[in-house]
Amino acid sequence: MSDWYQKMRTEIAAGGGLVEKDVVSPGGRATGLVMLGLLGWLAWASPWAFVFVVGLLVSVFLHEVGHWSTARLTGMKVTQFFMGFGPRVWSRRRGEIEWGVRALPLGAFVRIIGMNNLDEVEPADEPRAYRSKSFPRRLLVITAGSLMHMVIAFVLFAGVYATAGKEQNTGVAVVRDIVVDGPAQRAGITLGDEIVSIDGNPISSYETLVEVVRARRAGDIVRVVYDRDDVERSVDVELAGNPSIVGVGYLGVAADDWGWERLALPDALWQGVADIGTMAGRSVTGVVQALNPVNSLRHLTDDTGSIENRPVTVVGISQISSDVGRFDGLKGILVLLASINVFVGVFNMFPLLPFDGGHAAIAVYERIRSRGGRVYRADISKMVPVATTVIALLAVLMLTGLWLDITRPLG
Repeated sequence: MSDWYQKMRTEIAAGGGLVEKDVVSPGGRATGLVMLGLLGWLAWASPWAFVFVVGLLVSVFLHEVGHWSTARLTGMKVTQFFMGFGPRVWSRRRGEIEWGVRALPLGAFVRIIGMNNLDEVEPADEPRAYRSKSFPRRLLVITAGSLMHMVIAFVLFAGVYATAGKEQNTGVAVVRDIVVDGPAQRAGITLGDEIVSIDGNPISSYETLVEVVRARRAGDIVRVVYDRDDVERSVDVELAGNPSIVGVGYLGVAADDWGWERLALPDALWQGVADIGTMAGRSVTGVVQALNPVNSLRHLTDDTGSIENRPVTVVGISQISSDVGRFDGLKGILVLLASINVFVGVFNMFPLLPFDGGHAAIAVYERIRSRGGRVYRADISKMVPVATTVIALLAVLMLTGLWLDITRPLG
């Protein structure tokens, strides 16, 4: 256990693996083939979930491109760029960088030398170490990954809004589901009809429709005005009894008052920025809930808890993406990806190691403590126990989320 802890401690300090070699790890190729097989199975079983997962992998790759490109731009030495964690599947050295793929597609990393006082660096390379650079350069490099997520989100949001539209309230209640042999179907109402009014009450949303119908009693006859193919029609419908509320009227339809409306380019750009701000605010709350082990325990012991604060893994999000793709197609998948990118960007900047936010917090602390020409360097060894605790919390979160995603699917 001490050897394992020492290895983890060293790699946390270094910001990546220390062993650099152009060989495949034992079992790496077999594990990689299993992962590739699982991706192939996903492509066959749920094409939209596969598209979503590929989008996530591209986002992870671009996150590391952010670190790699800014590190090179600011004169730092990068020695590794790996997609995935765990055993090596493939790696090749080009110049001073080892490029490669590891077996577990749970993330990626770029290794920059001299991340802190514990990371040993050859004397000749010290001027190119992360710790030797100015505060603005270190802050740029360490936040570049999260900034890249925001750029990805902005491009996806604005691109979809300008080309395919933004999903928003249309002010029209369109029938999306109808009960077989229910009151509405017997009266001739069908999928795609727009409910205009009921007994003279204008219907502008599904909530309005429910409110008007539930104000009637079972057996009441109401005049429903609806639009089909731009032709307005009306029909008298005898309401049935609501299966959930005794005596209350029941029409037997589910309506959708949301739709995709294309925005002009300036509006799309502005809305993209606004939605990133909204999502970032919600993500802060989500991060606090995600790192709270009590929240995970509550969902394990109570199957009636809200799904809004439930731990979710890639498995669960893929289940959601399958439904999103089926109903909204590629535009829905891209908007979902944009939202996930905002959350990951915020999550990654949480000020604790091993997140990038932990390194950023250290850089800020070192800048505050450096005065009068004296350069202060934080002792990373004091923070490794905290990083270990965070990793343990992440493991609990992942296992809890995976168990819930399998036993209580979201899709």
